[in-house]
Amino acid sequence: MSNSDGFIEEVTEELRRDQMMATLKRYGWIAVLVVLLIVGGAAFSEYRKAQTRAQAEGLGDAILSALNNDDAAARVAGLQSVEAGSAQASAMLALLTASEQLAADDLEGAIANLNTVAINGEIPLIYRQIAQFKALTLQSDTMPAAERKQGFEALGAAGSNLSLLAQEQLALIAIQEGDVESAIATYQAVLSDAGVTPDLQQRALQVIVALGGEPELNGTPTDENNG
Repeated sequence: MSNSDGFIEEVTEELRRDQMMATLKRYGWIAVLVVLLIVGGAAFSEYRKAQTRAQAEGLGDAILSALNNDDAAARVAGLQSVEAGSAQASAMLALLTASEQLAADDLEGAIANLNTVAINGEIPLIYRQIAQFKALTLQSDTMPAAERKQGFEALGAAGSNLSLLAQEQLALIAIQEGDVESAIATYQAVLSDAGVTPDLQQRALQVIVALGGEPELNGTPTDENNG
């Protein structure tokens, strides 16, 4: 019985090996494909990273080359010839170009450039907000106060990255319109905001005092000359 059992076990084991080899022959290509995909995916990822890095370096070199000119108009032309390659890079280029257009006394061109960025939904929000804010400030002498107020109120909404700066502009418009009370109240709201920067805080304090108001920090009247 023992010899018979041993023979049966050997035959069974041989059958298992035959079945395993048959299975490998039939489906082994799947395992090979998985390995190739893993290796190929890793290689492609590295290639994409290298390509992205090269594009960023190329963009940076092109921008530096365009800015390496003593003439503002030439810098504008150089920046306008640079290919961005992405929405974010395009926004950055437009903001730089607008800055150089201002240096070249091309106010209309700068505003047009900024407005193009501000309405482009493919560009990250922060760039659109910066462009809109800058465009509005550049049109303080040409755009009706009501239109500028509408733009700054949108930027001053809760959650905006430029909320406090927009509120400052609204206060300045109120001053231009002779609404001193509203201007002081807006500046006071800026002072009360936890996110106010030291520079903006100082400006708010100075303007409130200049308008005859009494600034408050944390609900306490403040002597601007001491604070």
